[in-house]
Amino acid sequence: MKIVKLFPGILLSVAIALVACIIESLLPIHLIGSAVIAMFIGMVLNHFLKNTDILKSCLKFTSKKLLKFAIILLGLSLNVTTILNVGRMSLTVMIFTLLTCFGCGYFIGRALGLNWKLSNLISAGTGICGGSAIAAIAPTIDADDNDVAYAMSATFLFDMAMIVLFPIMGKAMGMTDEAFGIWAGTAVNDTSSVVATGYAFSEGAGDFATMVKLTRTLAIIPTVITFALVQLRLKRKEALANSQDSGEVKANFSFAKVFPWFILGFLAMAIVASVFSVPTVVVTHSKKLSKFLMVSALAAIGLNTSFSGMKKSGVRPMLHGFIISALVVIVALLVEIGMGIV
Repeated sequence: MKIVKLFPGILLSVAIALVACIIESLLPIHLIGSAVIAMFIGMVLNHFLKNTDILKSCLKFTSKKLLKFAIILLGLSLNVTTILNVGRMSLTVMIFTLLTCFGCGYFIGRALGLNWKLSNLISAGTGICGGSAIAAIAPTIDADDNDVAYAMSATFLFDMAMIVLFPIMGKAMGMTDEAFGIWAGTAVNDTSSVVATGYAFSEGAGDFATMVKLTRTLAIIPTVITFALVQLRLKRKEALANSQDSGEVKANFSFAKVFPWFILGFLAMAIVASVFSVPTVVVTHSKKLSKFLMVSALAAIGLNTSFSGMKKSGVRPMLHGFIISALVVIVALLVEIGMGIV
């Protein structure tokens, strides 16, 4: 009976996802990803729908559970051995960009008065892999749907500019396919945007940028685990403030309870793809299903997010996203120059 009650929210989210995928396919060079389109369609519908308790529970299931399953499936498209071979060349650049995102992002978020969850979602989306990183971290830190929507919007807007500007800047600097592929793969956020940016420069740059981007995706694993530990510490601190029994607090807020178990599924899928000869057709379809489930989940997040709720934060999250993204672009380029790649 409980499963039946979930159908309305799931079906509505899936329907929006289908529409978003169709719209994306009609756009030139996939200018806007289907995940962002689905989220905004959901937010528009939120204005007209009567948000009942039943619909809320449906949407919560869709936005949380489907996101986790989508992340697990994403692992099957990652061949760790191949990615690490490419990663040797881009690892140094990625370390510096990740340090920039989470180091500078912390201070910029505080200066702008953003809550730590929203600030870190924007940093993760910028430093790791756009929507996938935001989707993986959000349930781990119990992020509000408004925060997820804002983080997605902040990373998406910068990606749109980079698809146009990156190839122009790369050619102006006389970059090789390899150098541009590393730059785009480490500095542009979402996977679809990286692919569009790389192939806008050249086919070789597009291939290399895609592999570098997949290497960045592996950073989801330690990042999610780190945020699980942060969330555990904060929950214990809050509980201790309201309770004198430290033993009871430790029992209620153990690492096992907050550990993001779905990340083990993601890792297991990546190991399977690396050790066994998984048919290409299986990998291709699992990746498509993962993306579609993620789009459906973001549609549910949109349906549970109002424009009025987002207005309360003003332009500060967008400013945060712009500053962090600009810093990453500059840092990635400087590291490449220092390594002699450019």
